[in-house]
Amino acid sequence: MQAQNIGKDRAVEQAIRRREFLQATVGGTLVCLHGSRVLAFGGEREASRLVSAGCRRSKVKVARIYMGVPRAHYPNPAIDLGAEMARYQAEFAKLKEELSDVDFVVDELVGSAEQVKSLKDRLEGVDGILAIHLTLWTMPVMKELLALGIPTMIFAVPYSGHEWYDLSAIRRDKLGERLECLLTKDYKQLAVAIRPFRAIHHLREAKVLNLATASPAEYHAEVKAKFGTEIKLVTRERVLDLYNSVSDPDVRAEAGRWTKNAVAIVEPSAEEILKSSRLALAFQKLLDEEDGTVLTADCYGSMYHQLPAYPCIGFTRLNDLGFGGICQSDLPCAMVHILFQGLCGRPGFVCNPTFDFATNSATLIHCLGSTRMDGPDQPAAPYKLRSIMEREEGAVPQVRMRIGERVTTGILAGTSAMRHFTGQIVDTPDTDRGCRTKITVKLDGDAEKLWQNWTAGIHRVSCYGDLAKELAYFCRFKGITLINEAV
Repeated sequence: MQAQNIGKDRAVEQAIRRREFLQATVGGTLVCLHGSRVLAFGGEREASRLVSAGCRRSKVKVARIYMGVPRAHYPNPAIDLGAEMARYQAEFAKLKEELSDVDFVVDELVGSAEQVKSLKDRLEGVDGILAIHLTLWTMPVMKELLALGIPTMIFAVPYSGHEWYDLSAIRRDKLGERLECLLTKDYKQLAVAIRPFRAIHHLREAKVLNLATASPAEYHAEVKAKFGTEIKLVTRERVLDLYNSVSDPDVRAEAGRWTKNAVAIVEPSAEEILKSSRLALAFQKLLDEEDGTVLTADCYGSMYHQLPAYPCIGFTRLNDLGFGGICQSDLPCAMVHILFQGLCGRPGFVCNPTFDFATNSATLIHCLGSTRMDGPDQPAAPYKLRSIMEREEGAVPQVRMRIGERVTTGILAGTSAMRHFTGQIVDTPDTDRGCRTKITVKLDGDAEKLWQNWTAGIHRVSCYGDLAKELAYFCRFKGITLINEAV
C-alpha cells in the first residue's frame, strides 16, 4: 500500500510539473518559423526542402542499363526484349515511393560494347550504374561498363544467362573492384541495389558544420578527397547572433512542443528548456543559411559553457527533421550518420558501450537520443526530459527505443576502414547509472571479441535495421575495408 501511495504521489507531482511547464511556454501551440521547417510533434510539418532524409541539394543520379542481345540462346531465343524491359518498368513503378529521390539519367537497352562507349559522356557524374541482365552474350557490355570505374550493381533474375560464372571471377580481379551482383527473383531488391548509390550521393552532397574553436584541417581534406563531403568550422559568435535573433513566440512554441509531448519532465527547469529551444531554432537557421545537412559542436571541449544552453535538444530536433545533430564535434560519427541516412533514411544514435559477457550483450548509451529513429516522417518514440547525467545540468530527451528492433552499429576509422557489428535490442534500461538513453543489444557476434577488437575511439553510431549487406556494397564501391568487430 505504501508503494502504491508513493507511485500516486509521483504521478501527481509529474502532472503538476507538466501543467506548470505548459503554462510557462504556450501550451504546445504550433508556431512555424518563417522560411524553415519546424517539427510539430504529433502535428503537421511545413514542406521540407530536403530531397530525401539527409540530402537537401539534388536527386541521386543512376544509370539504368538493360543488357540484352536479340535472339540470344539463353534464356530463350524467342525472348522479347521490349517485353522484358516493360516487366522491369512495372516493378520499378511499384517502388516509386522508395525511389522518389532517384533520377535515372540514363535509361537504355544496350547490346554491345560499342553502345556502351557511345554512352560514356552521359555516364560521367552518375552515382552508380544499375545494370539489369536480360540475356546471354552480354559479357562484352559488362566488361565495358566495369572499365569505366563507376560503382556498378548487376541485377539478374534466374535464367538471365550464364554470365554469373565469369562475374564471380571478375569480382576478384581489378576490373571488378567496383562490381557487386544481386542474383535474385525478388524485384524489391532493385531498391536495395540503389541504396549504396544513395549513400555515395549523400556523402558527396553533405555539408557538415563544426561549432568549435578549431577543426582538423587534415581530416577535412581526407573526407573531401574520399567522399566529397565538405566540413566547415563555424564560430560561437555566429551562433550567438542567430540565438538572439529567434523570436520569443517561436521559442515558447518550440519549448511547448517538447514539454507537452514528454512522458515526464524530471530535472530541467522551464527556463532551461526555453534556452535549449532557442538554441535549437538557432541551429536550424544556421543550417538553412549554410545549406548544411549536419551540425556538430565541441560541447564538452571548447564550447563547454560557452553557449547559452547545451545543444542536446537542438541536435535531437535536427535528427528528427531528417538532418543531423552530432555530439562532441565527433566528425567520424557525423560521417557515419550521413552514410546510414543514405542507406536507410533513418538517423543514427551516437553512443558508447558497456559490456556484459554473461548475456553476450552490449548496452549502448548516451544522454542524447533521437525520437524519430524510424525516420523523420514516422511516429515519435516516447521520451522524458532529463538533465545530462554526468553534468547534472542542461536538458536532454531520454528516449525509449523499441525492444525487438534490429540495429547496425559502426564507425569510420579514418577513410579506409569501416568497423561495425549488428544485433537486436532486448532492453531499454531506465536507470540513473550511466547516460540517459540506453539500448541493450544482444549481439550477433561475440561480446568478448567485440571488446577485444575495440579501437577507433569510444563512440559509435547505431541505426535501426540490419544494414550489413548494404554497408558491404557501399564499402566495396568506395574501396573501404569492412570489419565486423564482434567476430
